[in-house]
Amino acid sequence: MRVAIFGTKGYDRQFLNRANAAHGHDLHFLEPRLDESTAPLAQGFPAVCVFVNDRVDAAVLERLAAQGTRLVALRCAGYNNVDLRAAARLGIAVVRVPAYSPHAVAEFTIALLLALDRKVHRAWARVRENNFALDGLIGRNLHGRAAGVIGTGRIGALVARSLRLGFGCEVLASDVVEDPELVAMGVSYVPPAELLERAEIVSLHCPLTPQTRHIIDADAIAKAREGLVIVNTSRGALIDTRALIAGLKARRIGGVALDVYEQEADLFFEDLSDEIIEDDDFQRLLTFPNVLVTGHQAFLTQEALEGIAETTLGNIAGFEAGRPLANSVDPAMVR
Repeated sequence: MRVAIFGTKGYDRQFLNRANAAHGHDLHFLEPRLDESTAPLAQGFPAVCVFVNDRVDAAVLERLAAQGTRLVALRCAGYNNVDLRAAARLGIAVVRVPAYSPHAVAEFTIALLLALDRKVHRAWARVRENNFALDGLIGRNLHGRAAGVIGTGRIGALVARSLRLGFGCEVLASDVVEDPELVAMGVSYVPPAELLERAEIVSLHCPLTPQTRHIIDADAIAKAREGLVIVNTSRGALIDTRALIAGLKARRIGGVALDVYEQEADLFFEDLSDEIIEDDDFQRLLTFPNVLVTGHQAFLTQEALEGIAETTLGNIAGFEAGRPLANSVDPAMVR
């Protein structure tokens, strides 16, 4: 099947080409992201492949449908950037990669937390300037602290398990479905409001839905435990950025580690080192010494990229063969 793959980087091409040896699809790699202005590049392609920051709204889908596209293959787990109802109306199937390497994101989450809490990012910058002073680098142990995990799917469950068994934290969790294995190891499920009131550390691992958008907002920060440390490797819009900045300025928040950002589509995955960043909220975040930001790289391991490529191309092959789509995204999944 001919596939137009938008927003590709070198690592995308490397792993997709390698996995395609088993499928033989006609892959066309495109550097621009998909949006209304770039949709014409998919003219005549029955399938398009997109990532987290491509825009697949109703206007884009209508253009794709008119050009002959019948499949949108997400090479990621999240689907909040796709208008699923419009896709269903237009007869366009949508598939995703629901689980490629949860260990990749879970491990990176712990790495961010440790780097932030032990001020590794600040120490690294000092040593680069031959400054070996330890003043201002006092951290805290994770052992014995109360850590909250919002969302205990594959990734969140791994983070909760690591915090509980690996570091000896008291772990609180919040999810619509409780994981009995986590409960058996001592994880306590509580409502989100109680979790924020009790936890010293909160790690976000829930999908972005209308119900979870800005789950961390001004009200949540006001009610949270003073000095709260927040880690987000899930979706940027789970956090109200301006409320986060206000919480940092008021010193109610003790530290923040972000691998995702609410307005990241204009920033992440690109080299903007010679550009002036016009996002004042993002620039303000970078001024805080207790904020650590990375550019949506939690997924970026060899194992994860292999899994993404294999599942994505397998999804396309299944669609081409007319087989039932195990990884299809149904409009009913929108809450």
